[in-house]
Amino acid sequence: MVSLKRERDVELDDDDEEEGVAAKVGRGRDPEDRRSRHCPYLDTINRSVLDFDFEKLCSISLSHINVYACLICGKYFQGRGLKSHAYTHSVQFTHHVFLNLHTLKFYCLPDNYEIIDSSLEDITYVLKPTFTKQHISGLDKQGKLYRAYDGTTYLPGIVGLNNIKANDYANVVLQALSNVPPLRNYFLEEENYKGIRRPPGDIMFLLVQRFGELMRKLWNPRNFKAHVSPHEMLQAVVLCSKKNFQITKQGDAVDFLSWFLNALHSALGGTKKKPSIITKVFQGSMRIFSKKLPHPDLPPEEKEALLLKEEYQEEMSESTFLFLTLDLPTAPLYKDEKEQLIIPQVPLFNILAKFNGITEKEYKTYKENFLKRFQLTKLPPYLIFCIKRFTKNNFFVEKNPTIVNFPITNVDLREYLTEEAMATEKNTTYDLVANVVHDGKPSEGAYRIHVLHHNNSNNF
Repeated sequence: MVSLKRERDVELDDDDEEEGVAAKVGRGRDPEDRRSRHCPYLDTINRSVLDFDFEKLCSISLSHINVYACLICGKYFQGRGLKSHAYTHSVQFTHHVFLNLHTLKFYCLPDNYEIIDSSLEDITYVLKPTFTKQHISGLDKQGKLYRAYDGTTYLPGIVGLNNIKANDYANVVLQALSNVPPLRNYFLEEENYKGIRRPPGDIMFLLVQRFGELMRKLWNPRNFKAHVSPHEMLQAVVLCSKKNFQITKQGDAVDFLSWFLNALHSALGGTKKKPSIITKVFQGSMRIFSKKLPHPDLPPEEKEALLLKEEYQEEMSESTFLFLTLDLPTAPLYKDEKEQLIIPQVPLFNILAKFNGITEKEYKTYKENFLKRFQLTKLPPYLIFCIKRFTKNNFFVEKNPTIVNFPITNVDLREYLTEEAMATEKNTTYDLVANVVHDGKPSEGAYRIHVLHHNNSNNF
């Protein structure tokens, strides 16, 4: 028997739902209360088809208002009133158990009563994982493998991100950042950023919300599957970057990293003077020595005369950074005796010499040339190196295949600090947390990532 007493013809909003539930509880002996605790359809729930990684839109109306998930087929539908899509679906396909994706309440349709059962708690946890401070503090201490509902085993935090089409360039950056402990811990607790106020109409805070949701899904020890889709996160990236970064078109991981860190910093209320979790974790500072060069086609006498002028004297400035760009030596164009291209190798410390305060490099602009050298004045808690492999010209993008050899522990950067910084910086050594690599041609290749298992030292 279907009870439809006093049901409206339009889909209920969340306020209607709360009011209806309150009325039921108030009557005390209403038979719907007994049904709430003894729903006969719970065994029809199919957890293997439930996937909450995608945008919460009705599959028919494409509305994001008052959306319910059918727990039998996994599809999303709007409302639960007499003429709603969820109601129609429940009658047409005899699928009875639905979850409101906003209020996290369960309902039986078309009977339209709330289901209260503790066995459903695992579903709400997958939809919205939560972490206590105690749980977060122990994430890096345990190496326990967890078993997903589909039977696969996984380590929380070390799970795959779906490559929807051509978004691996963004996936590797998101995975690398999700394994930086202080950044991860900040975003695992929604309370850390929930109260940040943004101007009306500002969409950039959506990045913060989606990144927090993705972080909690990646580190969820009770997942139904051992992989996560970054669909909602990437939709926010497309929207907030004004389509500069897309799901369907391969991008540059370094460009995305630079934009994403700065966008998060700004969305979290950070400025040049006001820090955010981004600058607290990644921001260092350097001293830049810059000297203007005369045009190379000028006669020697004119060059010498210009070098005496004030505008051609070396100037010093201070600058902050979120990552350091390392330049590779030019790759050889010749082949060896076996007609194979030689792939050179270079130690990390050779290309780090750029920041020793002595090594000079020429930088060319459209009008002027400059000679610059760099020296670090402050090291961040976590340091990002971006090795510049791609060079662009008017015709194509070229990739430098040079292999960089680097240790995975105890990389000491003390020698690249100024004398003043050497006296104040106590910890100058770093261990590898994540390594992003690019395979293949510049336009056709793919990105992949190696991530440190924190609880299993030196294992990637």
